[in-house]
Amino acid sequence: MILIIIFSCLMLLFLIGVPVAFSFLFINIVGVYVFWGGETGFDQLIRSIYRSIASFALLPVPLFILMGEIMFISGVAKNMMDTLDKWLGRIPGRLSMLAIGGGTLFSTLSGSAMAGCAMLGSVLVPEMEKKGYKKQMSIGPILGSGGLAIMIPPSALAVLLASLSRNSVGEMLMAIIVPGILMAFLYIAYVVIRCIVQPELAPSYEVEKTDLAEKIFLFCKYVLPLGVIIFLVIGLMFIGIATPTESAAAGALGCFVLAFIYRGWNWGIITKSISNTLRVTVMMFMIMAGAMAFSQILAFSGASTGMVNLAGSLNLPPMFILIFMQLILLFMGIFMEPLTIMMVTLPVYMPIIKNLGFDPIWFNTIMLLNMEMATTTPPFGLVLFVMKGVAPKNTTMGDIYRAGLPFLACDAVVMALIMAFPAIALYLPNLMK
Repeated sequence: MILIIIFSCLMLLFLIGVPVAFSFLFINIVGVYVFWGGETGFDQLIRSIYRSIASFALLPVPLFILMGEIMFISGVAKNMMDTLDKWLGRIPGRLSMLAIGGGTLFSTLSGSAMAGCAMLGSVLVPEMEKKGYKKQMSIGPILGSGGLAIMIPPSALAVLLASLSRNSVGEMLMAIIVPGILMAFLYIAYVVIRCIVQPELAPSYEVEKTDLAEKIFLFCKYVLPLGVIIFLVIGLMFIGIATPTESAAAGALGCFVLAFIYRGWNWGIITKSISNTLRVTVMMFMIMAGAMAFSQILAFSGASTGMVNLAGSLNLPPMFILIFMQLILLFMGIFMEPLTIMMVTLPVYMPIIKNLGFDPIWFNTIMLLNMEMATTTPPFGLVLFVMKGVAPKNTTMGDIYRAGLPFLACDAVVMALIMAFPAIALYLPNLMK
């Protein structure tokens, strides 16, 4: 009953338009007064908020966001896309394939799905429209591949998820690599098959020929250096030389060096990148601080224990309970953004998962994929609105919704595969150990 009352009050605050961070803060103040001994509990609330964000493990979050901002604002990402374009031949759905390949590569440099979608949408969608591509093949691949930034390191959301659930950040970042690559392959397979069956969706066109020497030169200039950034972020962590935080710092420094090499010393790029990063990070950490205290209140009031006991008393196989939990997350994704869903559900979900005997890293990987789906789930997915902002004026929200649905289906297939074969998520973390 306590859990129902708390969640009902929280949902009411969301519905009337109170910002997420202040909704959590209001519930925390009332909860502290009721369950933690009145005014005495406020001291504990302040300590709880401080402990939740004064953590070395959370430093990768702003650093990953900063990497994406530098790559996007400096134009390095656009140069990378232009180079990949020259390497593609006359294959079915050529520009759609470019969107998926470029989006996957950009995901290894950026922890933000919205930045990836904005970059790909502004660069590729107008060109696709000129070449006669239908919206299913112009907008859809960008919605899918833009969301890969959540499922391929560096992922700010993965770091937050690992920190909130008190799991290893390094293992979490390793666990999402194979699922992210698998998603990209499924997207490519879908585009190729659909374009072969319905060639009118992505008409073929004459491609400007580029000699091999120029292709190799551009590849070495704009794509190969990005491999160094990928190694700094993933490689150093995997071989055990650096912690996730140190790897993130090395990656951010590498992005600054690349931007300096390509664009020279530009204060505009630096100040805009840092200000955008600060704005996003402060928003995330305010929500996180409130949510951590919220989880403690749930535990102290007995609400979390009650939910664990209820789940344990159900005469259902553990996998059925897991699937039901994912369905709840999918439903919440229709109305809420991923960070809020994580904050609301993790305090209740993690004790249940441990009680059922599931591996927390495996569960977190499935949940993160669910959160990636939430960014493109109609009607309120954040990436959908980003796409509306960069798409041509004749594009309606209905067009965007319909274009994204097949790629959501691909995500659902990957989720089912991870549930059926846990090694997809756990192989690299176990290898790293």
